[in-house]
Amino acid sequence: MSNLKIKGTNETLKVENVFCIGKNYLDHIAEFDTQEKKAEVPKEPVVFLKPNTAVMTDSGVVTIPKLNGKPISENLQNEVEMVIVIGKDGKEIEQNRAMDYIFGYAVGIDFTLRDIQAEEKKKGLPWTVAKGFLTSAPVSEIVKKENVPNPENLDISLKINGETKQSANTSQMIFKLDFIVHYISTIFGLKKGDLIFTGTPAGITKLNSGDIVEAEIESIGNLKIKVG
Repeated sequence: MSNLKIKGTNETLKVENVFCIGKNYLDHIAEFDTQEKKAEVPKEPVVFLKPNTAVMTDSGVVTIPKLNGKPISENLQNEVEMVIVIGKDGKEIEQNRAMDYIFGYAVGIDFTLRDIQAEEKKKGLPWTVAKGFLTSAPVSEIVKKENVPNPENLDISLKINGETKQSANTSQMIFKLDFIVHYISTIFGLKKGDLIFTGTPAGITKLNSGDIVEAEIESIGNLKIKVG
């Protein structure tokens, strides 16, 4: 079970469930447009899960799993995301009370095996292997919400080997934080220690062994990961 440090304290928080929101920035959705078909903007949040075994902390190494000595993927990609950290149990939380259930925020990267995801989509299969493999969900220290006065207006970015690949602002999210908490709590319920990855902006990039991936969110912090 993963435990995340709470910034400025000696405390940690045990991670329970890991929820992820897909397709929450228009520019990222547009990255999947083709000549034949424009990617659809969702009317409701697209939710998928990662196991909590996927969570790791700052300065870790992300690796593509191997089966019988052979990597299962040839296309590891980055997705920087703001992570909501839930502070108390709740279900069917009303939208106007949703922010009361947030303990804090963190920087996260949703590492994705894009070739596997593409095959899974083509066959109508779940994305679990592409999204939930070991080390696929690094998360920074948690910053308490009282230290993040305006979480819906924060610059968010990611660099690979010092070169900026993703740059946006959390104000560009399609689904806002209170609605995301309301929606997930109504469908699944929420527990203290649950994480919600809130989606990524454009700039997904194929990564190579040895790359250094640095994610940053204004007022929250940084996260540095090496590709193994």
